[in-house]
Amino acid sequence: MFSTKTSMSAKQASSDEILSNSNVQRPLVDFPSNIWGDKFLNYHFDETAYGRKEKKVQVLKEEVKRKLLGLADDPLMQLKLIDEIQRLDIAYHFEMEIEEALQRIYDDHQHQLQYDNLYNISLFFRILRQDGFNISSDVFNKFKDDNGNFKGSLITDVRGMLELYEAAQLSVRGEEVLDEALDLTTTQLKAIAPSIKQYPLAAQVSRALKQKLRYGIPRLEAKHFMSIYQDMASHNKDLLKLAKIDFDLLQSLHRKEISMLTRWWKDLGLAENMPYARDRLVECYCWSLSVYFEPKYSFARCLLAKVITINTVLDDLYDAFGTLEELMLFTDAINRWDISFMEQLPIYMRKFYKANLDCFKEIEDEMAKRGQAYRSHYTIEAWKSLVRGYFKEAQWCNANYIPTVEEHYEVSVLVTSTCHALISAIFVGMDETVTKETFEWTGKDPKIASKMVKASSIVFRLMDDIVGHKFEQERVHVASSVECYMKQYGISEEKACDLLRKEVAKAWKDMNEAFLRPTEMPKPILMRVLNFARVMDVIYIENDDFTNLGTPLTDAVTSFLIDELPNEDDDDDQP
Repeated sequence: MFSTKTSMSAKQASSDEILSNSNVQRPLVDFPSNIWGDKFLNYHFDETAYGRKEKKVQVLKEEVKRKLLGLADDPLMQLKLIDEIQRLDIAYHFEMEIEEALQRIYDDHQHQLQYDNLYNISLFFRILRQDGFNISSDVFNKFKDDNGNFKGSLITDVRGMLELYEAAQLSVRGEEVLDEALDLTTTQLKAIAPSIKQYPLAAQVSRALKQKLRYGIPRLEAKHFMSIYQDMASHNKDLLKLAKIDFDLLQSLHRKEISMLTRWWKDLGLAENMPYARDRLVECYCWSLSVYFEPKYSFARCLLAKVITINTVLDDLYDAFGTLEELMLFTDAINRWDISFMEQLPIYMRKFYKANLDCFKEIEDEMAKRGQAYRSHYTIEAWKSLVRGYFKEAQWCNANYIPTVEEHYEVSVLVTSTCHALISAIFVGMDETVTKETFEWTGKDPKIASKMVKASSIVFRLMDDIVGHKFEQERVHVASSVECYMKQYGISEEKACDLLRKEVAKAWKDMNEAFLRPTEMPKPILMRVLNFARVMDVIYIENDDFTNLGTPLTDAVTSFLIDELPNEDDDDDQP
C-alpha cells in the first residue's frame, strides 16, 4: 500500500515472490492463525434425529402457547412469561401471540404503571418499549424525591434495580430520567454485586453487568439464561424443555451449515493463496448466525457468512498487503465487474478477484430464480462503494494524511466500517419481508442511508477504533477515529476515546428510536441491523476484537457450535 517501487512486474509476481521481495514495503501483520482447523468439516447431520426433535418442539410449542394465552387476564404474569420466552430466544415460535398480547396490554393496562412498584413498572416499560410501543419514560419520575433525585430507598430493591438497569438500556436521546437511572443502577449494582448471596439473583446481576441485555447476542444470552432459569423455583418446565430441545435442534442445523461452508472455503484455497490475510470463516459464520439463527434463514445465513469471509480478506488486501499501484488496479477491476479484467491484475490477486465475482454470481443466480434480481444489483453496487472507500483510505495512508473528523465520517464510518455493504448482503437472501424499499432505506449511497444504518456504522467504526487503535498504529495504517479526533480538537488519546464512547452511546439511542412505532421498516428488518451491531458490543466487551481472536469471540464460537446442552430425554440422540 505504501510504496509503488518494485523490482518485478506486479502483473508477473506470484504471491510467494511478492512476499519475499524486500524492495516492496508492505504493512504485513502477524495475525493469529485459524484455531479451528478442520474441526467442523466432517459433521454428520442426522436427519432422523432432527425430524424427531422437530416433532417434540411442535408439541411443546402448543403447551407453551396455551399457557401464554391463558394468562390474558393477568397482564403482569403474561409479561413475565413473555420475558422468559424472549430471554430463552424462542420468541420466534410465538410472534403473533406475543404481538397480540402486547398490543392488548398497551391498550388496556397502561394505567397500572401509576401504581406498581419499581420492578413491575420497569418490566412493563422494557417489554413494551423493546417491541416498539412508545411508553413514556416519565413513568419513572414517581421514584424521584422532591430534589429530582432517585429515592435512596430504591437501592435495597435489588430485583427492581436490576430491572430498571435493563429498562434504561432502551433509552432514546433526550430521556434524562433513563440516563440517570442507568448511571444509578450501574453504580449501585456493581457496589452490591459481591455481597448478593441469593441464587440465582446473584448470577443474574453478574451477567447483566458483564453484558447489557439490549446489546447482547440473544442466542448467547439464551444459553446463559437457561442455566439460571432452571434454578428458579418458579420456572416453567415445558418452556425450559422447549428452549433446550430447540437450541439442540438448531445447533445441529448450524453445524451442518458450517461444515458445508468449511468445504467451500477449502475449495477456494484463498487461505493458502493469501497467507497474509486473516482466516476467519468460523468467526464470520458465527457473526452471520448472530444476525439470524432461525431455520428459515439458512440460505441467507450461509450467503452472508461467505460475503463476510470474503470481506475479511478484502480488508486485509487493502490494509495489510497491497501497494497503491496494485490496489488501483484491483479497485478498477471491481468497479468494472468483469472477469475479463482479471488478466490486468497481479497474479496473486487473480484468484481472489474471481472468488469475489463467483460469490456474488451465486447471489445473482439465486435472486434471478426468485424474480428478485434487483437485490443482487443493490448488493453489488454497495460492494463497489466499499472497495472505493478502501482505496480512498489507502491513498490517505500512502500520503501519511490524517483526515478531518468530517472526512473520516464520510469514508471510514459510512463506507469502510462495512455496515452499508454487509447490511445489503444481510437483506439479499431474506424472505418477502424485504422489498426494493428496504434497499432504498439502506441507501444506494451510504450518505443517504437511514439513521439506523448510519448508527450501526458509528457503533462498528468507533468501537473498532477505540479497541484496535494501538494495535493498528504499531504499523503503517490509515488514521483511526482516535487520531482524527486528537488532531482536529487538540486533545489527548484518552479524551478522544471518551468522546468516541459518547458517540457510540448516542448511536445506540438512535437504534432504539428506530424501533418506536410507527417504524420506517418492519420489525424483522430492524432486528437484523440491531443484531448485526450487537456482535460488535459482544466481541469488544473485554477490549478484545475480531482480529486478535479474543475470549468473547472464541467463547461465542464454542457456545454456538461446540458445547452441547444436556439431553432433556434419555431417548434423544445428540446430533
